[in-house]
Amino acid sequence: MNGNIWNSNGVHVAVVTGHGVFSLKGQKLYDLRGVNIYKLNGDLVGHLSDVNGAEKHLDKGTDRLFPAS
Repeated sequence: MNGNIWNSNGVHVAVVTGHGVFSLKGQKLYDLRGVNIYKLNGDLVGHLSDVNGAEKHLDKGTDRLFPAS
């Protein structure tokens, strides 16, 4: 699965490549399993609210995982 992640305000905050979620600078932040987002240590931290297509959108509760700069 590849695509972009947008926060609830429509700001591009991350990129999905395969099963990894990366910052816009290329640093691996999280693992993605289905719609669930996990820390690299395996802890579940959130989920994607929209999994259709290449554009992924976060709900407000998950925005905290990707602070917009």
